[in-house]
Amino acid sequence: MAQLTLAAGMSRLGTESAFVVLARAGALAAQGRDIINLGIGQPDFRTPDHIVEAAVKALHDGAHGYTPANGLPQLRSAVAADLGRRHGVEVNPDHVVVVPGGKPTMFFAVLMFGEPGAEIIYPNPGFPIYESVIRYSGAKAVPMALKEENGFAFSAEEVLAQITPATRLIIINSPANPTGGVTPKEEVDKLVAGLAEHPHVAILSDEIYSTMLYGGREHVSLLQYPEIRDRLIVLDGWSKRYAMTGWRLGYAVWPEQLVEHVTRLCVNDHSCVNAATQFAGIAALEGPQDEVAAMNEAFDTRRKVIVDGLNALPGVRCADAAGAFYAFPNIEGTGLSAMEAQTLFLEEGGVATVAGTSFGAYGEGYLRFSYANSTENIEEALRRIRGLLEARKEK
Repeated sequence: MAQLTLAAGMSRLGTESAFVVLARAGALAAQGRDIINLGIGQPDFRTPDHIVEAAVKALHDGAHGYTPANGLPQLRSAVAADLGRRHGVEVNPDHVVVVPGGKPTMFFAVLMFGEPGAEIIYPNPGFPIYESVIRYSGAKAVPMALKEENGFAFSAEEVLAQITPATRLIIINSPANPTGGVTPKEEVDKLVAGLAEHPHVAILSDEIYSTMLYGGREHVSLLQYPEIRDRLIVLDGWSKRYAMTGWRLGYAVWPEQLVEHVTRLCVNDHSCVNAATQFAGIAALEGPQDEVAAMNEAFDTRRKVIVDGLNALPGVRCADAAGAFYAFPNIEGTGLSAMEAQTLFLEEGGVATVAGTSFGAYGEGYLRFSYANSTENIEEALRRIRGLLEARKEK
């Protein structure tokens, strides 16, 4: 057996537990178990046909070679135009950097600012890769508490109070994974105003769910605040909006002073995003949006079903899911820990969920449910969970 010595940073690198749950659910299904997967965060719809056809055409037309490290110029222009339509802002295509999915932007931003002695503020409970990469960089991970009583929106006052001279970066995510929380405009306004006192702090705004808001809510993009544009990184992409998770296509808008640095990271990391996928991305942004609207309508219908159903379960309460496609119920009344509930529901009920603790320490007492599944499956999953919880009460 080889005796290899790994870099110390590898021990600080975490994982995304939803994929662990997915693997276990797959193993149970392979044994013949009937599994309903409410764990994985990806749309259960096919990528719209016109997008697929654009990629096929690009391949037939010979789009087989390297592309610019920051993305095809015509794709970056399409991104800038789309952001202009959606947010009413002007974006320079030269500030857009196309990457394979959303995670490279997170990784690159943290690598730019994270090192021993630095501090980075991140959402907790939040997407687990934030904390993982911060710790990997050697920086101190400072949790931004997202509380149920606030609808899992951040408190600008609390975030600003956490800033120190060592703070390099603040990460925010709205609509949010795993909570489905959406931070209202007044809190974003307060945060931006307060940041005027802290010009040394950069902001990474993860807006990957920016088109998925419900109940009349509207997305507030940080791109709409010109006073912070010189230190703002906005992450977005195609995975959730267009059901393109497996295509691995994302982008970020970077401040002018950081574009050269992130492009150099792209060159060192992945060279470029494959050409055919980028042509698919152009077709997505410039083509019809009716299927996007239909997907969001379906998610909204399912959202209402799952929130109402969770609130009807014994020992469970669930805040209104405002955006994305996640519900994040409080399960403390069941007497189960987050991991105990995840295990019980999957192993005995055949329902895959993800423990709140997979998204940070403040996720204890919660579970993440993805409603990127059919209404029929959601209702059956709730029926199974009810049976398990009622059986526990009778013991």
